[in-house]
Amino acid sequence: MDAFSYLSVLLSIILGLAITQVLQGVRGLLLSRRHVRPYPPVLLWAGTILLMAVQMWWASFGLADHAEWTFAEFGIVLVQTTLLYMLAALVLPDFALHEPADLREHYYRETRPFFAILVAILLVSGFKDLIIDGYLPSGINLLFHAAFAAIALACSISRRARLHEISAVAIAAMVVVYIALLFARLG
Repeated sequence: MDAFSYLSVLLSIILGLAITQVLQGVRGLLLSRRHVRPYPPVLLWAGTILLMAVQMWWASFGLADHAEWTFAEFGIVLVQTTLLYMLAALVLPDFALHEPADLREHYYRETRPFFAILVAILLVSGFKDLIIDGYLPSGINLLFHAAFAAIALACSISRRARLHEISAVAIAAMVVVYIALLFARLG
């Protein structure tokens, strides 16, 4: 077994837990649907986080060619996946059957930590490229990182509902475009 195959097991477990966290939240939402007050940005973010987890797993295959791993290199990748798990853990509340849940209230209660973690993921992603490849993201990759970070920072500061609603749609669309442009093919 090569080094990456060994190291990728832990990363895959954490990404699997992130996906499970969101899917369990969706399950809870479905089972408690009569008692849940929906809020579309939460649902969009749940889908976006699932897509981000799958993209992170897909992109990790690009690390398979990295021959010599240091603890710092593995650590930065581990931090990135762990932060994504934390984002997944915050997006949906824990549902209790037959108890009311307000997704809007949950969303705004968790806004600051949620978007702080999103910004941290973006910063770690840039540092990951620097630590592993020796350079920061450039071109379209840097442009997407900057746009995601700007939106996340605005959302972490403002509680204006319209901003959050538009941002959820914008980031979901941007993640799709980002994947289509930079990660459509494996390798």
